[in-house]
Amino acid sequence: QVQVLESGGGLVQPGGSLRLSCTVSGATSDRYFMGWFRQSPEKEREGISCIDPSSTYLYYVPSVKGRFTISRVNAEGTLYLQMDSLKPEDPATYYCAACDAYRSRGRDWISSSDRGPQGGQGTQVTVSS
Repeated sequence: QVQVLESGGGLVQPGGSLRLSCTVSGATSDRYFMGWFRQSPEKEREGISCIDPSSTYLYYVPSVKGRFTISRVNAEGTLYLQMDSLKPEDPATYYCAACDAYRSRGRDWISSSDRGPQGGQGTQVTVSS
C-alpha cells in the first residue's frame, strides 16, 4: 500500500522560512514527476512546483518562483520544498503528489497526474505576525 506523508508545516512570520518534506513508502516514486500542491479554504487546489525524476527540470508557478525551491532524494523516496520569504498569501495545506508540468507563454504550468503517488493528509502552513 502506497503511503504519502507530508511534514514540516507550521506557523511562521512573514518573510520567514519553512522546509516541507514528503516521504513516499510502499512504492517507488523515483520514476515519476513529483510536485507540491496547496489548497486554502478560499482557493482551489493549485500545483505550485514540480520536479522530474532526474532533478533536471524544475517547474514553479509565478507566485512562488524565486522564493520556493523543490528538490528530491530518490534513494530516500523523499521530496522537499524549501520555502523562503513567506508571504501572507502563502498559508494553505500543502500536499505532495505526482504531477505534470510544461513551460509555455513565459511561465510554468503544473497539474496533478494520476500516474504515480497521490497526496496524503497534507501539512498546514500558517503565515502570521
